[in-house]
Amino acid sequence: MGDFNLALVIVAVVVCVLVLLVNVYLLVNYQHPDDVNQAYFPKLVVVLGLTVAAISILMLPADVANKHACRHAIYNGACNLTLPMKTLWLVVYIVDAVLVFIIIPFAMFYYEGDQDKSVGKRLKSALLWVLLSVIVCGLCLGILYALVGKVDFTVRHLSSSVESFPTSWTGFSSGQPCISPLTRQCSAFTAPAASETTWTMRATFPEYVVALATIVGSVLFSIFGGVGIACLPLGLIFSFIRRPKAVITRSQYIKEATELGKKARELKKAAEALHQEERSGNKGRKWRKNVKSVEKELLLLEEDMKALEEMYPQGEKAETTWALTVLSYMGKLVLGVVGLIVSVAWVSHIVIYLLIDPPLSPFLNEVFIKLDSVWGLLGTAAFAFFCFYLLLAVIAGEMMLGLKLVFITIHPMKWGGTLMNSFLFNVGLILLCSISVIQFCATAFAYYAQATAAQEIFGHTLESLRGIKYLYKYNVFQYAFVGLAIITLFYYAAFGWRKRRPTGRFQLSN
Repeated sequence: MGDFNLALVIVAVVVCVLVLLVNVYLLVNYQHPDDVNQAYFPKLVVVLGLTVAAISILMLPADVANKHACRHAIYNGACNLTLPMKTLWLVVYIVDAVLVFIIIPFAMFYYEGDQDKSVGKRLKSALLWVLLSVIVCGLCLGILYALVGKVDFTVRHLSSSVESFPTSWTGFSSGQPCISPLTRQCSAFTAPAASETTWTMRATFPEYVVALATIVGSVLFSIFGGVGIACLPLGLIFSFIRRPKAVITRSQYIKEATELGKKARELKKAAEALHQEERSGNKGRKWRKNVKSVEKELLLLEEDMKALEEMYPQGEKAETTWALTVLSYMGKLVLGVVGLIVSVAWVSHIVIYLLIDPPLSPFLNEVFIKLDSVWGLLGTAAFAFFCFYLLLAVIAGEMMLGLKLVFITIHPMKWGGTLMNSFLFNVGLILLCSISVIQFCATAFAYYAQATAAQEIFGHTLESLRGIKYLYKYNVFQYAFVGLAIITLFYYAAFGWRKRRPTGRFQLSN
């Protein structure tokens, strides 16, 4: 057994309990007042989904610690690992896939169903939609697994004859590394290129499910994460730059509030018209487009109302409220600067370690290893922070693109004002991208996380899977991630400092 096995088990149990408690706290404080004391099933799904996502991120540091417990073993097989990490990885990601593709869609269909219908009809409608989705996904998955569910490993065939054990080592050097000068005595050193061949074997079905889920998540991760890695810190910094510099007068407040009131009435009228169309069964593409437009305008209206309240604090503690507003913007600046440092470190590491072949430097891998040498959990904590930061970047990128692109639905997360459908959507996005984040981190920090079960699944198997391996061989997702991050940086440099102008009269598209 390893040296720190019991401690590792205790830490794993304590962390799981803490993650569960934190997720319950987030649900209670983020939920909308309309969902208090109801929608218990979606809430259970949200807590379970967030817990699985957080644990999956923390499993990679646990995987590294699990291997470190055997660092005194001569070879890996000589040590009984504390945690069966490969089995745990597959279990967690099968649960992840079931949540993303079955349970969360069912909860969203049920929650967003017509409230005028009975519970039985809403359950029936949600089950039919989910069943249809499962059949389609199952057929696609089964066909793909039957046709291309194989792994192609590139191997080198080596052979050598037997020699007597030498009595002296003085004759060995870099120029003469073999026991004797015979041609086949050092095949590993002198093997020709023709000795390379392809070893094909069928992947296990759970590994194939994880691989395809990773591909879907990687597409979303490279888009939302690439945009978010730049807009997350820059959004905070430019929010400080665009902050209100002073309290406005009462007349200015009345004027702005009147304009917002007009906008609110327009949106209410538009929402009522859309609700009427929904009742009549006219829910085509134009209707869905108008619904998304109203949702975005409503979100912008709420932001304008919040900004107006900040510029004109009222009540007996108006001065205190203004002071807290100023401090909050200073906090955003500090968080933005810290986030910018982390984002630059991430992008630099991707370029230095992943895109340049051979890598210029292990960079962050060496940082984590040195932090581990200072204190056992310091490198692990820093590693987990960098992984969680990528998930925050995904949510930030989805929010930014949702505001800019009509075909992306916005699901904002607000303290004390988040509806369950927004909760479910973001949890599904986090779960889907968490698989890709782990794969991305296992690749980016391969030096730090070497010889782990995660590397076996996400490194060897995934990157050798037939039909998929080329996406990883040519670093498609990494190039897309860095490219979108640079484009977002230029966007903020050109337009981020400008204050958003109020939109004109809102009208539904015909």
